[in-house]
Amino acid sequence: MDFFKDRSLFIASMHGKEQAIAPLLEKELGVNCFTIEGFNTDCYGTFSGEIEREGSPLETIRKKCIAGMNLAQSELGIATEGSFGPHPFLFGVPAHEEILILIDQKNNIEITAKSLVTETNFLGREIPNVQALMEFMVEVKFPSHGIILKDKATHFLEAFKNARSNDELFAQFHACQQKYGSVYAETDMRAMYNPTRMSVIKRVCQKLIEKVKNTCPLCLTPGFDVVERIPGLPCSFCKMPTDSIVTERFACQACQHSQQKTRGDGKVFEDPMYCSVCNP
Repeated sequence: MDFFKDRSLFIASMHGKEQAIAPLLEKELGVNCFTIEGFNTDCYGTFSGEIEREGSPLETIRKKCIAGMNLAQSELGIATEGSFGPHPFLFGVPAHEEILILIDQKNNIEITAKSLVTETNFLGREIPNVQALMEFMVEVKFPSHGIILKDKATHFLEAFKNARSNDELFAQFHACQQKYGSVYAETDMRAMYNPTRMSVIKRVCQKLIEKVKNTCPLCLTPGFDVVERIPGLPCSFCKMPTDSIVTERFACQACQHSQQKTRGDGKVFEDPMYCSVCNP
């Protein structure tokens, strides 16, 4: 059963994400991707802080995707949502979490994929002079990657965006400094101004496609995916169960069929350093 071939797929984006994901989706799923003018995804939150995101990334992306599908009068849609900040496990390292959602209202299917990576130029700092700005430009890969200037990091009065050349950025810097007396620079994380983010979006889209192609063995519905990870992988030394995953439970959204499988990487024992008995 082919759920997606020759169907129209709405991409909920105003920042050029279709450039990264439309070719993949059309090639792998046989869909016809499209966007529409006038769908304002910024109302769900902006990276520069004018509008704060309400709710979790998953709640936001679902709301954004459905609203866009309704506007586009499409039963099939996809949306992405990025989050940037300190890495949850690596101290002092910036992180990028990207999540994609595919919603098929005709077949009542929702499939998500996400990735947490350190591959990002996410950065922000006070800029006292042109020399400091030039150093920041090199560090964040301007002009291939955009920069936003503000009078301060939070509770700012104005944000200067969309500079594509050194002269444009210097002009924005002088305008901000003369008007407010201070300048804060940060990376522009909108996809169309951030090729590094765009490449991550593309990889997560491929991950989503793989999930779509993983169909239920009974009813062939796409998205037969992991819903539970069960710990208990034995320690290679004492053979006692550890907190590491030993099996995964897959389930179908349509017929509710479920199946337990051993972890996909073939690992059968855990290193004693992760064992609470050997390394309490």
